[in-house]
Amino acid sequence: MRTFDLTPLYRTAIGIDRLANQLNAAEAPTYPPYNVELVAEDKYRIVMALAGFDRSELDINTERDSLVITGRKQKDAVERTFLHRGIAARDFEQRFQLADHVKVTGAGFDNGMLTIDLVREVPEAYRPRKIAIDGVTNNVTALEQKRDAA
Repeated sequence: MRTFDLTPLYRTAIGIDRLANQLNAAEAPTYPPYNVELVAEDKYRIVMALAGFDRSELDINTERDSLVITGRKQKDAVERTFLHRGIAARDFEQRFQLADHVKVTGAGFDNGMLTIDLVREVPEAYRPRKIAIDGVTNNVTALEQKRDAA
């Protein structure tokens, strides 16, 4: 998916087109499928469909401002022959970029669905605050006060 036009760059740089084509071809991974839900004003939930995975095969970490979910599928102890294999059971790593002040509050795994709860906790210093406008009782400005004092 291209979000910006690299054509002007092609005119002045030789060999950059190959790199640009590789960047354009790189897409976000589609496996495993997931949803990102807005639960409340500052609460979010990521839900991933992980059919065939066990809780012990999953790992969830935060690295700086990234959430990394990794699945490493163990080999089956019994060799099976599939006539049709529609359930993917491959390793994956899914990364989510977390916005400022977003923290993971919990995770759960039930019936093949991984849920990760997040909350955005903005510090009081960064929250918008309303400034009351008082009525003007004195029309003398600070500059006029300095001028009169001199």
